[in-house]
Amino acid sequence: MKMKTPGVVLLLLWSGLVVVAAESGGLQDEATAPTQLTCQPDIHTVLREMSALMAEQRVELRYTKTQMDAMETRLTERLAASEKKAEAMETSLRASERTVEEQRAVIRELKEKQEEQAAAVRAIGGSVKLTGSQVEELRREREERKVSFSASLVASGDVITGPFNSATPLVYKHIFTNIGNAYNPNTGVFTAPVRGVYYFNVFVFGNGHESRPSGVSLHKNGEHIVIAYSVQNTVHMAASNGASLLLEVGDVVYLKLWPNAWVRDNYNHHTTFSGHLLFAM
Repeated sequence: MKMKTPGVVLLLLWSGLVVVAAESGGLQDEATAPTQLTCQPDIHTVLREMSALMAEQRVELRYTKTQMDAMETRLTERLAASEKKAEAMETSLRASERTVEEQRAVIRELKEKQEEQAAAVRAIGGSVKLTGSQVEELRREREERKVSFSASLVASGDVITGPFNSATPLVYKHIFTNIGNAYNPNTGVFTAPVRGVYYFNVFVFGNGHESRPSGVSLHKNGEHIVIAYSVQNTVHMAASNGASLLLEVGDVVYLKLWPNAWVRDNYNHHTTFSGHLLFAM
């Protein structure tokens, strides 16, 4: 059955009413009664059709609204999934960009090193062609030239070390930095991985005493270099010292507690030992 629009229904209703009014005004009273009886069922039919039509439209509206709600839900879910996928792709892209930049930096360093060596070879009238193994050697040398460490005497607690009758090697156990792993936290000894100039510094903290000092000495291959030393009749005392040393590959540097002296360290890490490669030679 084809659905009638509300306009058509109203037109039918209005037409019926006009016909009734015309027939009522143009006929005699005796003829009016049969005419009214004849038209009355038509009006009721029209009203029933209107009611049925409105009911159908309500059903269609509810069905349409249900479909629209379901479609909106599907679109929302797809949009959320697309946004998550886009975020994951963006994160992956940023990580890839960082990796590419790091690789470019390594390549630039290698090229600079190659250019330096090529210039040195040309200066003596030769030529240079680096093989894969030579490039790997250059990379290894570059990594070996990154040397720096810093450590404090104790890893935990509040510890007073000393006094001892003779000079005693100190092992600094709490590591802040140990790039190149040239410092051994088990022995307290730094071993030079490359020939170059290194800078070492020492900081000492201790309890004050009228006759007992706080003192630590720096040694290179058994040779006394400098000392950080203080004796004061106060609650606490501190001292520091440092030196730049030219070291050959395998040279060792370490610290000793001065005879009859003491030092103190705790969670604040007052007593420290540090060393850095300034430049290779």
